[in-house]
Amino acid sequence: MNHSSSPSGFKNVLLIQLGDIGDVVLTTPTIRAVKETYPDARVSILVRKPFGNLLTADPNIHEIVESEKIRGSLFHFLWKYLAFARRLRQAHYDLVIDLRTGDRGAILAFFTGAKKRVGRSVESKKFWRELAFTTTVSGPTPNPENVHPGADQSLHIVREIGITATDSTPQLNIASVDQARALALLGKFGLAADSQWVSVNPCSRWKYKEWGYEKWGEVIDQLWQTHRLPAVLIGSLEETAACHEIVAGREERAFNLAGRTTLGELAAVLQLSSLHLGVDSAAPHIAAAVGTPTVTIFGPGNWRGWTIDDHLHRVVTAGLPCIPCGQKGCEDTGQSRCLDQLDSEAVLEKIYSVMKVVS
Repeated sequence: MNHSSSPSGFKNVLLIQLGDIGDVVLTTPTIRAVKETYPDARVSILVRKPFGNLLTADPNIHEIVESEKIRGSLFHFLWKYLAFARRLRQAHYDLVIDLRTGDRGAILAFFTGAKKRVGRSVESKKFWRELAFTTTVSGPTPNPENVHPGADQSLHIVREIGITATDSTPQLNIASVDQARALALLGKFGLAADSQWVSVNPCSRWKYKEWGYEKWGEVIDQLWQTHRLPAVLIGSLEETAACHEIVAGREERAFNLAGRTTLGELAAVLQLSSLHLGVDSAAPHIAAAVGTPTVTIFGPGNWRGWTIDDHLHRVVTAGLPCIPCGQKGCEDTGQSRCLDQLDSEAVLEKIYSVMKVVS
């Protein structure tokens, strides 16, 4: 037990990815790698609801299983949880791979009863994780050359059991229904399928990753004045008000789409945009995975472990010696000076460098 081995003839595979939206996007190369290794196998994936909406058009996935938060009494929780575990066990998976280090994924992997259950070793949880899994792998390990760093967060786990990726680029497929819905939403702003415009995600789930809204306004104004490029702001329902604050007074050149799309529709919107601009969050990962160039602002987070910086996907930082610090704002205050000190000119410079490549 707990040693790497070469692939054998698995026919029913479950990948468990209970991370956030960006984690799901970055798992797509692992899905492809597993399917390439076992072309005749049914490859399913377990994700948090509603993140599976991003993967509905993925040709490599047999079934998307969604785990939702259970609310109510302890009795209700136990009943629903055991019912879900029973569903997984009745699927008769023969290979289950947990791509995270959380307890829930490990417990659900154990409940499947699969003959081979693979998970990452965690020193502080070593004893019981070795009970939950038949094989544990060490990690994270250094990225191999030419492997997307974000994708390697999960690829390194399957690589340890003999599964390798021929292409580590995250890729999302767009369902036709999501494409149609995206075009209808954009049409309400006067934007057609061949229109040139930029998408913007100014908000993050974590405020210490956000850039000043007034600076986003400066960028939007400049792109309109110099290139007549309108901006479509995207985000969650909770981010609608913040996006409205940026759009206010700019109605002819900025439009608020926050809270009006499913994740699948959002991916379709981002695919239709000419360029995506945003802060460190899931949206830049989605945009890149549908083939849209990106410019992403990073503050205290270490972008090198999650994304790439090349001619089509540019990273902007303040260039201070203290970054990346990994803190939740300076001295964990929730406010990041490195983002406060980043001006719109530096961001526009990166935007123009990408525009020259794609024009």
